[in-house]
Parts: sequence; C-alpha cells; structure tokens
Amino acid sequence: MNPATAPDGRKIVTVTPNPALDITYLVPALRPGHSHRVAPPLQRAGGKGLNVARVARQTGSAVLAIAPVGGATGTLLRTELVQSGLPHMLIQANTETRRSIAFVDETHHETSIFNERGEELASRVWGEILAAVDGILEKKEAAVLVGSGSLPHHAPVSFYRDLTSHARRHLVPVIVDTSGPPLLEAARAGADLLKPNHHELSEATGESHLPTAARRLLQLGARIVLVSAGEKGMFAFTRDEPDTHWTASPPRTLTGNPTGAGDAAVAAAAACLGAGADLPTLLRTATAWGAAAVLTRGAGEIAASFADLEKEVLVTQQKDTACH
Repeated sequence: MNPATAPDGRKIVTVTPNPALDITYLVPALRPGHSHRVAPPLQRAGGKGLNVARVARQTGSAVLAIAPVGGATGTLLRTELVQSGLPHMLIQANTETRRSIAFVDETHHETSIFNERGEELASRVWGEILAAVDGILEKKEAAVLVGSGSLPHHAPVSFYRDLTSHARRHLVPVIVDTSGPPLLEAARAGADLLKPNHHELSEATGESHLPTAARRLLQLGARIVLVSAGEKGMFAFTRDEPDTHWTASPPRTLTGNPTGAGDAAVAAAAACLGAGADLPTLLRTATAWGAAAVLTRGAGEIAASFADLEKEVLVTQQKDTACH
C-alpha cells in the first residue's frame, strides 16, 4: 500500500522539539581505541520528527516540519533543509542545536550512536512552537499531527500533552513518539496513536509484560498503541479490541542501519491515519517501511523496495496472554 494522504492538500505536520544535525559515518570495521580513515559523512537535518517528514514526503504525502533551531549547527540544519526541499517552519531557539553522530560498522552490521543532549530552551520558544502548530491547525492545513522525539534538558514534561490537546481541540488525529513521563502525559491527553519501542514502553509504565504495559497506556486515554520490538516484529493494541492485539512479523532478517526504522514506521502510521486505513493495514505498512529504512544509509529515507516488503509482512490477530 502507498497511502496517499489527504487528497484535499492537507499535510502531515511534524513537530521535533529536540532536532539535531545528523552526521553518519560508514566505517569498514569499527575498532574501539583505534584510528579510522573514513569517507566524508552524510550530514542531514535530523531528529525524529524531521525523519518522519522526510519519509512521508518520499512516499507521496504533503508535509510540513516544525522545529526550533539555533547557533551555528542550527544554521547548517536550516541550510540542509532548504537544499533538500523539505517544507519546514523553524523557530529561532536561544541555544545551539545539538548533533547526533552515527558510526555504521559495515562488517559487523552494527551502528553506534552518540547523541548530544539538547540544551534548555527559553519558555518563549515553547510558546512559539505551540503557536505555530495552532496556526496550522486553525487554517485546517493538517491531516495528521506528529510529535516525535526526546525533549531537551529542562523541557516542560507537559509539552506532548499540550500538543495532543491542541490537535484534539481541532479534531486532528495526533501521533506521539516519545518516552518516559511525556509518553504517559500524551496518553492522558488522549493521543490517537502512541509509538514507543518495547524498552520505552516498559520503562514508562513499569510493566515488563508487553500487553499489560500497552493496555496501561490505553487505560490512561490513548486510542492505539503501536510497539516495535526489534526482531520480534511490531504489535498494535487498540481500545476497540480490549482482549486481543495484532502482530506483524518482519519480512525477513535485514542488515544495515536501523537508526531511522522507528521514524519510518511513524511516517507510515501517519500516512495511514490520514488515509483512513484500518489497523491491520497500518501495522503492515509501518512494519514494511521500518524494514525498508534499515536498507538505507541514513535516517529519514526508505528503500524503494518498501512496497514489495509490504507483501511479505505477515499480520495476525492474537488473544492477549495473562501476565505472569
């Protein structure tokens, strides 16, 4: 499936509160403690929401990416966005935009990532982000609103709750991909879809049993919980089906760079929500696009084979097992 979103021209709007300049090095073999001679890296404006917007645009959706940027790194990020042609709205931040550096070991198929911590944003920046979102929502330009990624140091824990509330007030579906207390806040605000991985889900809820943990987010107010679990595949839980869940098995073991797989899955979920797809279709598409992201050099794109991978994904419905 290639879900064309919102034929009336509305966009998938992404919000990235903690963007980064992504720098990806390909290393023949990473040897800790040794020097390495490498080719120039891939440098790209990144952060989870920007990655989501790139993938959604690649697959045919109209998009708009909103993010705060500042300093010299922010200038580089802004320049790359202009050069790439990704539609964006940037908020001037009071601090230097962070960097994220990935080393992809091509021999052992492992990726090591060094994420700088985002520095504290002034309160007026948070207000300007929400005001920008409100402006888009009031003009009815958004088909789906996506809030993705970590929050910078000392950020208001209520940010994703506020973002969700703004979208719900305008009857726009909202997806949140984050972790920790902000994930719980988004659930309480009634997010249409939450997308943690299984580690983030367990940490946020304090539950090690995946179905029990996902149901906890549904009980708080979320409508759908989409959980990625590595080689075990992806799981979908919904309030509409309280005793069962859906499971998608990945098409096959794929080697490459998994950095942007979760963001590709969120892009698929956003495209499917915007197109009114059912849950099994959403799950199948998200699993395939996440797999297709592994085959690319850097986050924010998926391999052209994503449509073929969709045909290989096995989606089944299962009864929830009791927690032991």
